[in-house]
Amino acid sequence: MVENEEKAERVLLAALDTGEYEVESSLSELSELVKTAGGSPEFELVQKRPSPDTATCFGSGMAEELAQLVLREELDLVVFDRELSPTQIRNLEKLCGARVIDRTTLILDIFAKRAQSREGKLQVELAQLRYLLPRLSGRGTALSRLGAGIGTRGPGETKLETDRRHIRRRIGNLKAQLEEVKASREVIEKHRKKAGTVTVALVGYTNAGKSTLMNQLTGAGVLAEDKLFATLDPTARALKLPGGKTVMLIDTVGLVRRLPHHLVEAFRSTLEQAATADILLNICDASSPEAGEHLEVTRELLESLGCKDRPVIPVLNKWDAVTDDSLAPRIPGAVRISALKGEGIEALLQAVENDLPEKTFEVRLLLPFSKGGLAARLREEGAVLSEEYVEDGLKLTAQVGERLYGLVREYDTARQSAPKEDH
Repeated sequence: MVENEEKAERVLLAALDTGEYEVESSLSELSELVKTAGGSPEFELVQKRPSPDTATCFGSGMAEELAQLVLREELDLVVFDRELSPTQIRNLEKLCGARVIDRTTLILDIFAKRAQSREGKLQVELAQLRYLLPRLSGRGTALSRLGAGIGTRGPGETKLETDRRHIRRRIGNLKAQLEEVKASREVIEKHRKKAGTVTVALVGYTNAGKSTLMNQLTGAGVLAEDKLFATLDPTARALKLPGGKTVMLIDTVGLVRRLPHHLVEAFRSTLEQAATADILLNICDASSPEAGEHLEVTRELLESLGCKDRPVIPVLNKWDAVTDDSLAPRIPGAVRISALKGEGIEALLQAVENDLPEKTFEVRLLLPFSKGGLAARLREEGAVLSEEYVEDGLKLTAQVGERLYGLVREYDTARQSAPKEDH
């Protein structure tokens, strides 16, 4: 028997340093992305210039140097650490005789490879088609060669060779399907809220150890690899806290710096699961020199999703790998853990318990018929367990918090029948 082993594509990483961002750390991340996509990063080429060249991104001299390096080392692929125009891609490919893709195409490719659920696949295809649409002109033969190698996974040859009108129609269809998925998730979310289920979302930079923590806390069996974007589809599991309260724990897709807006838009519905959670655990790799920046990237995205009013617990994971405490980020209220070794888990669970939203309790009420508005509010904001129309009004049993109870206190039958104290 002969085993056919797929040979990893040999890749050249290229970056243009215009001063917009820190190139070295961005290239390091690009290298990890290439490995995640199944490639082997062999060389790096960086040019400093005020702005990209419209024809080849690099200046003509550096573009020539890139072409010679690709030919000399027989490299398969060039990945640029920025978005390229179709013209730049075409000119660079003609110059060096190898495939050229940009950072966005690479990330989209990884998402296409990793998505498992229906929603994940729909979101990937939507992001890819949105990215492709303005790039149709000038791609030429590029569309017909899709099908093998990094940057080629996704909608497939037949879909990509159709005209703009068909792609726009497909985008509209994907949006409609995602709206259906979102609507059904909102129904589930409403039931959770009504039942008083508290949700806790794991958010944070990709490869920070969210899935490992999920497995440690709940035994969920989520794919936990030392690769970027190991988790694309949200997983929800029940988690029992020390005080006995059970919460719903949700694992979400990881973030990267300079996440292409196509992806933020397409994956908004996935990220919105974090936005609707009661408590957020912002997890970062404490052993990374950029841990503080990673926490900030996540915090900014959460704010953009409208999570300002939610408790956020910073979680410094991989603390066992921190060799110098002075280099680790000093974050107020942060919990230090090792998800892999199970260290610090008790402190984390206690922090979650301390941030639990308003406690609820069961009450029996008799509302006069004139207080229909209060009954509607109880159904909307509380959890009505039973209701029955009787001669004096609406008799119901509901799960409420202190704030809601303040509005219906006088109709509490237990309170009404209690003996009055002498003054």
